[in-house]
Amino acid sequence: MTLELQGIGVSRGIAMGRAHILFHNQPDVREYLIPAFAIEQEVDRFLDAIEQARQQLKSIRNHIPANAPSDITSFIDTHLLMLSDSSLNKIPVEMIRQRRCNAEWALQLQRDALINVFNEMDDPYLRTRRDDVDHVVTRIHRILTDQEVAEHEIPDGRLKGHIIIAEDLTPADTVLMQHQGIAAFVTEHGGATSHTTILARSLGIPAIVGVESVRRYVQDNEPLIVDGETGIMLMGADERTQNEYEGRLIAFREHISSLSRYKSQPTKTRDGKAITLLANAELPEDVTTISAAGAQGIGLYRTEFLYMNRLSPPEEEEQLAAYRDVVEGMNNQPVTIRTFDLGADKTVDGGRHLNQTVVTNPALGLRAIRLCLSQPNMFRTQLRAILRASAYGKIKIMFPMISTMNELLQAKNMLEQCKHQLDNEHLEYDHHIEVGAMIEIPASAVCAELFAQHVDFFSIGTNDLIQYTLAIDRINDHVNYLYDPLHPAVLRLIHITLEAGKRHNIDVSMCGEMAGDPKYTRLLLAMGLEHFSMHPNAILEVKQVINETMLDELPSNTLEIMNAADIVEADALLELINGSSN
Repeated sequence: MTLELQGIGVSRGIAMGRAHILFHNQPDVREYLIPAFAIEQEVDRFLDAIEQARQQLKSIRNHIPANAPSDITSFIDTHLLMLSDSSLNKIPVEMIRQRRCNAEWALQLQRDALINVFNEMDDPYLRTRRDDVDHVVTRIHRILTDQEVAEHEIPDGRLKGHIIIAEDLTPADTVLMQHQGIAAFVTEHGGATSHTTILARSLGIPAIVGVESVRRYVQDNEPLIVDGETGIMLMGADERTQNEYEGRLIAFREHISSLSRYKSQPTKTRDGKAITLLANAELPEDVTTISAAGAQGIGLYRTEFLYMNRLSPPEEEEQLAAYRDVVEGMNNQPVTIRTFDLGADKTVDGGRHLNQTVVTNPALGLRAIRLCLSQPNMFRTQLRAILRASAYGKIKIMFPMISTMNELLQAKNMLEQCKHQLDNEHLEYDHHIEVGAMIEIPASAVCAELFAQHVDFFSIGTNDLIQYTLAIDRINDHVNYLYDPLHPAVLRLIHITLEAGKRHNIDVSMCGEMAGDPKYTRLLLAMGLEHFSMHPNAILEVKQVINETMLDELPSNTLEIMNAADIVEADALLELINGSSN
């Protein structure tokens, strides 16, 4: 009998193979007192474990193919940076000396303190960085407790063609197992924005997350079928079902292979409407991947990486160097830089805020543009660096989480102050640099008509817009099933924003994950979206849909989807839209 389990499909593709159940044996960490004469020996034991963990990660990084996407190595580099951060390599040492406790316990106490801070973070993407803390700490704990190297870190080929079943996976786990040729993975936990799922998409590994208690239902070596798009995992499939999925697997591989022909083609619909495809980026190294994908620029450049895992904010010259590298690497293609989207609990103080009062609703607190305006010196430093980088290429500035006109005008006023400073210092910058606002909360979408009169462009951040509109946390396993881009409230807010942009003749782009999902492309085209920004790996699939679409042949009732009474009706209308213009 066929048993079907449903999770969240986070990386497209079909996989058929036998299960390999991965159990992470968590180290048993207990506190015990260290004799005074042995304290420095305990410190040395801890520092030796840090160094061993560093060597393990370097070995993993060395196994990554040279042509792999840059975000793969960036995940490993993030873990290496954390090992060098004082919050992990110095504070536990102080605890060992002050409390006379064992290294495992000191590390565990610091881990708990750091996790508490990350749990209060506002932005879902940055909040998933707590996983990185856990992954690094677990690696050190394994070394301290003399546990053997995990089986999936031994490259003996035993995992080739297998579907990994696990509670959760680290980015390092994923890289190592992809190198061994795994077919797919299914986990009990995880969200659409975790590092591991982003990595799975980069590596092209079909993946499903959020399948509760999956290890209770699957037996080791049991034949499985995984559909990374629908989030369905099948056990005990009959011959007819197996044949059906084998056909779908062949078709999917042929489809992916055929996408390369679109790389050199212009992006336009069959009836001649030109569309702009941009890429989202977070690190200067992403430029290589973006250029290879055929993007026409960067529609969202996140700057938070400059502020994380450090004791003090980055100085102007450091930021200028990072932004200049990106803009010069893009060869005069536009780069839209978002000012830092941090929260009050994510300041760069090396942990001095660990004892701050817990914020009840951090997502509704001091974050993004609100924090920028409350930290004028840090904000001006970034604005000056972005302006100066604009002398080296086409740059646009984008303010995140604008909710009031006062915020927008204050931010623009501070930008003008920075321009005057640079003029007085005779430093070059683009005097006509474009300024935009992110539309990512309902208030800004409803008031888009007002904001459009004061900016040069909008960018719709659907990830946050959907969450704020529907009051759900998309990385919370209990409510993420409610995360629905087709909810009529979400579509109406997008429609309002697009119409405001049209009336005031300003560009409107979309940089959330909805923009990179090909099943929404025709709907967004019908709504009037002309500028898409997405993960580089999604560009060719979206481009194919655009280039094969006749706008005039889309159903005349397309926008009725905004009045759909339920998910079933909305999905049926979307299927009708996607079935046209073929």
